[in-house]
Amino acid sequence: MFVDQVKIYVKAGDGGNGLVAYRREKYVPRGGPAGGDGGRGGDVVFEVDEGLNTLMDFRYQRHFKARRGENGMNQKKHGKNADDLVVPVPPGTTVRNAATGELIADLLEHKQRAVIAAGGRGGRGNAKFATARNRAPEISENGTLGVELDVQLELKLLADVGLVGFPSVGKSTFLSTVTAAKPKVADYHFTTLNPNLGVVETKDGRSFVMADLPGLIEGAHEGVGLGHQFLRHIERTRVILHVIDMSGMEARDPYEDYVAINHELASYDESLKDRPQIVIANKMDLPDSEENLEKFRAETEKENLRIYPLSAITRSGLDEILYAVADELDRIPKEVKEEITTENRVLYKYEKEAPAFHITRDDDGAYVLYGEKIESLFRRTNFDHDQAVNRFAQQMRSMGVDEALRKKGAEHGDTIRLLDFEFEFVDG
Repeated sequence: MFVDQVKIYVKAGDGGNGLVAYRREKYVPRGGPAGGDGGRGGDVVFEVDEGLNTLMDFRYQRHFKARRGENGMNQKKHGKNADDLVVPVPPGTTVRNAATGELIADLLEHKQRAVIAAGGRGGRGNAKFATARNRAPEISENGTLGVELDVQLELKLLADVGLVGFPSVGKSTFLSTVTAAKPKVADYHFTTLNPNLGVVETKDGRSFVMADLPGLIEGAHEGVGLGHQFLRHIERTRVILHVIDMSGMEARDPYEDYVAINHELASYDESLKDRPQIVIANKMDLPDSEENLEKFRAETEKENLRIYPLSAITRSGLDEILYAVADELDRIPKEVKEEITTENRVLYKYEKEAPAFHITRDDDGAYVLYGEKIESLFRRTNFDHDQAVNRFAQQMRSMGVDEALRKKGAEHGDTIRLLDFEFEFVDG
């Protein structure tokens, strides 16, 4: 089965927690701080594997979780960083945030990597909080959470040449004639339900990859029929081979078919109008084909089309077409998309810093604190130690939380909620 779209869940590893610990040493209070830092959580990394050509494996495994970092240890020992979770994907895979549609990575070349979800940072142990005034701190940090999100994977085939045309015009037969690909073909519409790839080699030693895309019909760009599922695969091809049935056996007009298919391509992606296109006048061994070809040439005379007659059955005209395609590919440089990864890490755009916190009020009168910065600060605080609790209270005051609560009407003894934690507001 060919699968080219799938939605999965990824979760990077959380950072390990820092440790509160002390060593035995004469003349040093409590022996001095010796708690080590927690290890970093593992990233979820996608890596291109050229041996894959479908997203089929993701139909059976949709959850990917990296390991968390180890907690800090005594004697200032750093917790072990977790290994990254490397997920193989086929070349041509784009990764988007399923919630926002934002492009995270476009993976094209073998072994290319991108971090899709970054692991959490390890928390600091109490050895990092020692000062001249507090030489034996009971303070440590919890590790930060690893990134988790749903991502949409979309595969766009990496082919040099794309075969387009209405159903039953002979695309699959043409592909099986010029390559070793063996698409299933029969004499009815929408025979080809999956894109097929094949490698073409000309007699002068040049080669290129050709993709047979399932037949389009009018309205495909709006979701009509099956072809709309595969229009994305034409985006990466450098040359379009437009196969037209010149026999008119199914009471179709070749010129009308030509116009309709090009309309669907342009409606899906305006840039496809400028993509080099070669027209294959197929089924020239059937009656009326010669007459229909002359009429087609007259109707497209102003477009300066390159039209090549072909009989896929007798192979008449085959070499001329393959040479023309190879010559066109030689003239067109391979486009390399601008990579959005730097040093194997996802490159995030700068965004204006969000407010440190927000305040709302629940129906029961409790004040609710929320916001990425204050929630992160809360998660990193180890509430098992009084000094850490006092430090968190001081950090909230320095952020302006107390003053903001007073402005919202909070009074001494009111309930304040932050994530799943509740505490009383102390004023004064």
